[in-house]
Amino acid sequence: MEKTLILTTSPHLHADESVPEIMRQVILAIIPPIAAAVYFFGLRALLLIAVCSGACLFSEHICQKMRKRKTTIRDGSALITGILLALILPPAIPLWAAALGAVVAIVMGKMVFGGLGHNKFNPALVGRAFLQAAFPVMMTTWSAPSQIFTSLKIDAVTQATPLAAMKFQYQLTDHAHLFWGNISGSLGETSVFAILLGGLYLMLKKIADWRIIASIFGSVILFSGILWQINPAQYANPIFHLLSGGFMLGTFFMATDMVASPATPRGRWIYGFGIGFLIILIRTFSGLPEGVMYAILLMNAVSPLIERYTQPRKYGYVKQKRYKAA
Repeated sequence: MEKTLILTTSPHLHADESVPEIMRQVILAIIPPIAAAVYFFGLRALLLIAVCSGACLFSEHICQKMRKRKTTIRDGSALITGILLALILPPAIPLWAAALGAVVAIVMGKMVFGGLGHNKFNPALVGRAFLQAAFPVMMTTWSAPSQIFTSLKIDAVTQATPLAAMKFQYQLTDHAHLFWGNISGSLGETSVFAILLGGLYLMLKKIADWRIIASIFGSVILFSGILWQINPAQYANPIFHLLSGGFMLGTFFMATDMVASPATPRGRWIYGFGIGFLIILIRTFSGLPEGVMYAILLMNAVSPLIERYTQPRKYGYVKQKRYKAA
């Protein structure tokens, strides 16, 4: 029997996971926060998720048709963007505004860079940043949890979030309420318990890199702990920072974006450390009570630079010595 030698280009090792399979795993992980959102804010949560998801899928389909390319909505990435965007929006936001944010997330946050695998920023955060800049009052009007499963409408009343209450009134919210989620806030950010279930699943599946998560947690604990030790009456303790706002959802589901985060192990430590530092910096010293969105977007921007300077040394490489001229 004649033996043949097959030569192929790298990579020579292939993982069994595909993009659609990874997206399915992320959707499974996001089910607990969705369930918590429905429990606390009623069927309005599902309506908002459906609008954002539909707008994302439609936008990506149209963009691909305009580029005369095959539609990519079946890979699940646009669906994930829509779900995540809905979960970081106020529950009472008008549906038209949510749809507009979804269109911006796909068009400006993803497709202008070339589509999946080329986006420099997390698309869902791009959509929210647009809405935050365009409709600041709408994006800072919070509603108290209704716990009415059949509710399709939530009154948009001014309700202080735990972070706002701490920053402007120096009032700490009970840690138990923060953990279970019976507080005001974005649709899917209130229940730390639900987010941890999904986040740990992503870590077990090795979809979310533990280095990024550990460095963000460590950085937040370090800097918030220093401030808390300096003045406990003015600055919140580290546990409060970990349990409040969009920290948990942003850390597990957005900071770990495979495309927008560095690919090198050492770069991921630096990337996560920077996110944690910026979160505390913005929450503490800016005029905003929350800083997760801006922290992740800013570190997304410097991610290519971090990756460039944290490349592992090539096997067998010896750094050449520089000799001074005589």
